[in-house]
Amino acid sequence: AAMSRKGVKLLVDSLTRSAKHFNKSEVECLVNLFDTLVARASSQFAGAGFDRTVFRDTLHSAFGMTDDVVLDRVFSTFDRGNNGCITVVEWVEGLAVLLRGTLEEKMKYCFAVYDLNGDGYISREEMFQMLKNSLLIQPADEEPDEGIKDLVEIALKKMDYDHDGKLSFEDFEKAVRDEKLLLEAFGPCLPDIK
Repeated sequence: AAMSRKGVKLLVDSLTRSAKHFNKSEVECLVNLFDTLVARASSQFAGAGFDRTVFRDTLHSAFGMTDDVVLDRVFSTFDRGNNGCITVVEWVEGLAVLLRGTLEEKMKYCFAVYDLNGDGYISREEMFQMLKNSLLIQPADEEPDEGIKDLVEIALKKMDYDHDGKLSFEDFEKAVRDEKLLLEAFGPCLPDIK
């Protein structure tokens, strides 16, 4: 669905304001990339956006993100309309946080990725699921799940400040402010430095 020049200009102006980490020319480039991705996608969304598959392929090729569980969770955090389609607004605003977000924005984003059921806590089970998928298990390990359970306990000991056996956002935020490396404690969900 090709927009008029005026429509594109209004969209770019609006997104430059809402995705405050990008300048106007960067937003224009991201909108053009969005249009290319929509053209590549199946037409089930009638040009309004693209689906999970195109999203995953793009994040994989652009940022080297390979973990299927993490990619699905990242898709869910971008897909704020929860309709299986990434719109141009979700695309640009999501990338603004992913690529240039403040520590505060990135903490909220990572927490949302790891909070698999969206209940406001990262439970032992959620930590286990995320770690199980992001760690490389050596074939010699008799019981790889035991090592992951140990890691979950270590993470809780380090991050669960109120000792309730799960991580609230407040626990997560305090831990990350004390040690920035804990931002991606349960799997890589941000692009690498390059």
